[in-house]
Amino acid sequence: MKLYKITFSPTGGTQKAADLLVENWKAQSISLDLTDPNAHFSDVSLTAEDVAVIAVPSYAGRVPAPAVQRLTAMQGNGARAVLVCVYGNRAYEDTLVELEDAAVQAGFQVVAGVAAIAEHSIAHQYAAGRPDSQDKQQLQDFGQKIWDKLQAGDHSQPALPGNRPYKKAGGVGMVPKPSKDCNRCGLCAQQCPVQAIDPADPSRTDKELCISCMRCVAVCPKGARKVNPVMLTAAQVALKKVCSDRKEGELFL
Repeated sequence: MKLYKITFSPTGGTQKAADLLVENWKAQSISLDLTDPNAHFSDVSLTAEDVAVIAVPSYAGRVPAPAVQRLTAMQGNGARAVLVCVYGNRAYEDTLVELEDAAVQAGFQVVAGVAAIAEHSIAHQYAAGRPDSQDKQQLQDFGQKIWDKLQAGDHSQPALPGNRPYKKAGGVGMVPKPSKDCNRCGLCAQQCPVQAIDPADPSRTDKELCISCMRCVAVCPKGARKVNPVMLTAAQVALKKVCSDRKEGELFL
């Protein structure tokens, strides 16, 4: 059995949650980065003996569109899949069922689902520092229960929360722009999951392509890419009521 860690994690929170979940699994691990726009995902082919942990963030209650497109290009061939959605302490709504549909379309057998929390990628005061030590213990406990199910040969499919049809996808969100501190190194353009930033002129971002994932903000060595402060403040205020109380992870077996 090979373990495939298939993740879409622009700012690292989703990757952290996925890593904690499988930290104690005894299996050869292969990592696939769904944020790589140049990878040939159609060449990825698993076997029925393999297990895939497929982890994505929840963007306004949905799976990021590029993650769906790249995942469905793979050939699951009956490999068992553990689905992980990671959200910033607001809600994950239809993310898990949309991810389930994409995984099934790609030929995976879904055997477990996890909803986990990580620091909000835009309004960082919400779920700040998560996954924290409490989350680590919980995710490792979830991982053990999933591992036991896999070892028992149980292929039963869990009932995952969410709606079909899915909620309407959000429109254009916050598009980061460079400040005067930008030295035009081009790292943001290289790392953008959807190639929305002009490598010749990082001040130019295609608003139609940008998914507001904040990868460019996270990787900028100068801290020069930022979102509009007025829009950020408005978002922080709007999120306060629904994000202030601590949410806990959930396991679906």
